[in-house]
Amino acid sequence: MNTAIEQRKKRTPLMEVLFRLKKSPLAMAGLLVVILLVVVALFANVLAPYSYSKQHLTHMFEGPSKNFLLGTDEFGRDILSRLIYGARISLMVGFIAVSIALLAGGVLGAISGYYGGWIDNAIMRVMDVLLSIPQTLLAIAIAASLGPGLFNLMIAVGVSSMPQYARIVRSSVLSIRGMEFIEAAHAVGSSDMRIIFKHILPNSMAPIIVQATLGVAFAILNAAGLSFIGLGIQPPYPEWGAMLSGGRQYIRDYPHLTLYPGLAIMITILALNFLGDGLRDALDPKLKR
Repeated sequence: MNTAIEQRKKRTPLMEVLFRLKKSPLAMAGLLVVILLVVVALFANVLAPYSYSKQHLTHMFEGPSKNFLLGTDEFGRDILSRLIYGARISLMVGFIAVSIALLAGGVLGAISGYYGGWIDNAIMRVMDVLLSIPQTLLAIAIAASLGPGLFNLMIAVGVSSMPQYARIVRSSVLSIRGMEFIEAAHAVGSSDMRIIFKHILPNSMAPIIVQATLGVAFAILNAAGLSFIGLGIQPPYPEWGAMLSGGRQYIRDYPHLTLYPGLAIMITILALNFLGDGLRDALDPKLKR
């Protein structure tokens, strides 16, 4: 018993989270899939057998074969290569969109929760207005006003997700700002910005990390939806939603054009959701034992 307690004391917070995360097989499976996707995205140039834009006009609509493991599309482009390069774009959109939402929403939520009063009312009423609009519809409206493209897609998905992070950070700040160590920081003359970014936000990271993990999954799905209706990544760049959109008119005769991009989206979203659920349990102080 004493040995187990001593071993637990020697663990860093990160080691403790990983130790508890390993107790969930689904979370570990999700983590392994996410790591694999990141590796594939980073080394797409090495792993892809062909360029994503190279056309093999004599092999159009070809099914899975020795030369093209997942077949080719309507332009004779290798689907496997486009999926590999598409992982880079989808993950980049997911992570950057969540970073935009987390940065903007986190700052607004921290200011709102820390200062309270009319500042809190003004910020949160704006967030309530944004929350009253369905997130996907808001992303479509922003993307339509900015125009299609990778950068505009990330902004649209990020801004549409911002209110959720603002509310989560605000609630965390409200529960922490009255604690004794915050009062001690006030007593020694720390500035408000130092207290917010040095003391409050680091102690509010658990719910933010969980929301960010799940938010990446939704951002990828949202980006795929926008690309599917023509408001996201434009050809010839490979994006899983755009690949689905391009293959839908051939789905009856050549189902492999939509099958593999759909599976890529499904597996990625499922892995991120498993990982997010596992992190939620691993970071929950009520479940520590």
